[in-house]
Amino acid sequence: MLMVTGGAGFIGSNLVLSAIAAAGEPVVNLDKLTYAGNLANLDALRGDARHVFVKGDICDRALVRQLLERHRPRAILHLAAESHVDRSIEGPVEFVQTNVVGTFALLEEARAFWLSLAAPERAAFRFLHVSTDEVYGSLGPDDPAFSETTPYAPNSPYSASKAASDHLVRAYWHTYGLPTLTTNCSNNYGPHQFPEKLIPLMIHQALAGKPLPVYGDGQNVRDWLFVLDHCAALRAVLERGRPGEVYNIGGGAEMKNIDLVKTLCALLDDARPRTGGSYADLITFVKDRPGHDRRYAIDSGKIQRELGWRPQESFESGMRKTVRWYLERREKRAA
Repeated sequence: MLMVTGGAGFIGSNLVLSAIAAAGEPVVNLDKLTYAGNLANLDALRGDARHVFVKGDICDRALVRQLLERHRPRAILHLAAESHVDRSIEGPVEFVQTNVVGTFALLEEARAFWLSLAAPERAAFRFLHVSTDEVYGSLGPDDPAFSETTPYAPNSPYSASKAASDHLVRAYWHTYGLPTLTTNCSNNYGPHQFPEKLIPLMIHQALAGKPLPVYGDGQNVRDWLFVLDHCAALRAVLERGRPGEVYNIGGGAEMKNIDLVKTLCALLDDARPRTGGSYADLITFVKDRPGHDRRYAIDSGKIQRELGWRPQESFESGMRKTVRWYLERREKRAA
């Protein structure tokens, strides 16, 4: 049995679906179902006894304790988090509460549960904490990519809260010996992503004939990772990663935001031609967000060398699958 927190969100639901499909191992899924959590993401598991969904908050220590005692998971995969930078700028308190206080609460209950286990189960137990490349700050155009030893320099309330949670996880390994694993991933994309994120937002706006808002000059660079490649990496880290270690996960697909949006427009032009011109005609530059990091890039050499993981999707193949998924979903809704 695995326990996944935040398993109704974008990455979490893809992880739950792919983990059950890959190994058939049961999952208890704890999610608060805030704005970004959506049980419809897990429709494919409706009625499946291998998926146990529990609506609840990771800050509710009594609930977490009850779930651990009842289900006796061999691992906790911690994905529950507030994750949208714009929302963290407008209202940072929820980010501190969920990402920092919630991670602390989960660590405390995980430590108590781990200590209660018999020696073989205790040795096999893992706490996998899923974080972000944003904790490393911003890169210049010629700077080397983030590695696991890059100093932390978070620049938004979101990334600062995730950095704090990473430090707590590290401390519980070094102080208490709790067998933790931490991953820092680049920007994910793919099915089930919350619609305010860049790629689904652009697809929705384009198909509605609305402006495609691009921050600043559109030159901000991100490394893009197909979500199912990320899920495969998480399973590799869980099964073969060394306790106490950090693994960076990236797609090896750096791209300027403006080029990403233009790529999306070209794919939509092919799949659903727009009357009167290209979807790229809808691109509009808007005022930049405060403290907008210029460039992220991930060096995934460690996970490739040590665990044998590599992304299976190129940016082009992953983006085509993503656009196709959103178009098919739109057609189903219209039917």
